Amino acid sequence: MLTKRQKLNIVKEHGRHETDTGSTESQVGLLTKRIEELTAHLKKHRKDNLSRRGLLQMVGKRKKLLDYLSKKQPKAYSAVIKKLGLKK
Repeated sequence: MLTKRQKLNIVKEHGRHETDTGSTESQVGLLTKRIEELTAHLKKHRKDNLSRRGLLQMVGKRKKLLDYLSKKQPKAYSAVIKKLGLKK
């Protein structure tokens, strides 16, 4: 679970301005952090299938947001991919 401070830091890093929580870039950044934490949880608890389902839903949502961003703003898409270290 992300704390308020962690969310603010992620939004400052990826968003368009400091309180920008709705832009695609900041949503992708927040989802990526949650995916990383849930992946670490699943490495310890391999049989937690409900969390695995949530992880798959988050990955799908992030993929949809990235597809949208690549169509609407290709420059922002490449910047977000490079910052987060994701594959194209």
